[in-house]
Amino acid sequence: MRLEAVKLPELGTGPAEPIVVSHWYAARGEQVWEGDRLVEVLVGSATFDVSAPATGRLAAIHGQEDDRVLPGSVLGFLAVAEEDGDGHEPSGPAPS
Repeated sequence: MRLEAVKLPELGTGPAEPIVVSHWYAARGEQVWEGDRLVEVLVGSATFDVSAPATGRLAAIHGQEDDRVLPGSVLGFLAVAEEDGDGHEPSGPAPS
């Protein structure tokens, strides 16, 4: 299992324009798929969705709703299953 950061991309805003976390579409512990809408941010009156960068479980949320964030900020982390050399998840028991 590895952690994949969910980062706020550059949205082309100036440094004076606040970016606010508006809404999480998934709760901590929920399964999400790569490309799914994961979190919504507000820039002025416009909204932008940040997609899940990988398939996994939402392990942590760092950008809470109504938090002001900067481009490149880590909003959360996904717990992603490791794949074997064939691109498949291992089927055996998890290592201890």
